[in-house]
Formats: sequence, structure tokens, C-alpha cells
Amino acid sequence: MTPTSGAFDGLDHLYPVRVYYEDTDFSGYVYHAAYVKFFERGRSEALRLMGVSHSDLLALDPPAAMVARRLEIDYLRSAVIDDALIVRSVMQSARGARLVIVQQIERGDTILAKARLEIALVTIGGGPRKITPELAEKLKPWLQSALP
Repeated sequence: MTPTSGAFDGLDHLYPVRVYYEDTDFSGYVYHAAYVKFFERGRSEALRLMGVSHSDLLALDPPAAMVARRLEIDYLRSAVIDDALIVRSVMQSARGARLVIVQQIERGDTILAKARLEIALVTIGGGPRKITPELAEKLKPWLQSALP
């Protein structure tokens, strides 16, 4: 059996996450940094389903990687142990060396956190690398303006 990468609902990628004890702090609520991990998993799996993998980027000439350039998070509600969450990811734009993704973490109909992530494509040496035409072609069908 292979792990799930979630699924697309229209242009929104949905990735299920379960809250474990390790995600919580002494109060029993999800620790703020755990939300960053949830967002990261959702983003990585969305890109994987779009046909963009980290190993493919490393195979480019010169090799490339994606790095977080900016992350904004609004924490709205708390998650607790055993919660079943959905990480919703939407590809907002791709220009130059940057990709902007808007995300939210949901528990049922309740939005717990919202994030806006700006990713930069860089060479392994750390310099900016324009999004390749092949990468742009893979991302193009999934771009939309923003989450509702």
C-alpha cells in the first residue's frame, strides 16, 4: 500500500492530516509550529500530484530546489489531539523564480488556520532560478486567484 497524496477537488488540493500527541503542547492543543508541518505536507503532496517532485528538480541542469521565501499564518482556532483535518492548498501564481500558494487547515466546516506561502526556486548554490518552461506547463492547469 502506498501513502496518500490527497486529491484535487477542482483546483483545490485536499490533504488529510490526523493530529497526534506529538503535534500538541502541554495544554493539549496543537503547537503553533505543527501547523507549519501540516502546511508543508499539503504543499509537497499537491506538487507531487501535479507532477513536480523534489527529485525532478534535483535532476535539472543545474540542479534546483524550492525554498520558503515568505510565510504568513493566521491562527484562527485550535486543533486538538485526534482531530481529523484537511489541508487545502491552492496554487495562486507562478512568475520568475516564485510560486505563491495559499492554504488553509480545516476541521469540518471550521477554518483553523490560513497561510500564504511564497516559494523561490533556487539553484543548489542558493541563487534564484527561473521556473523552467516544463515546470510552468505542469503548474499552469492548477493556478487560480485565491481561496474563498
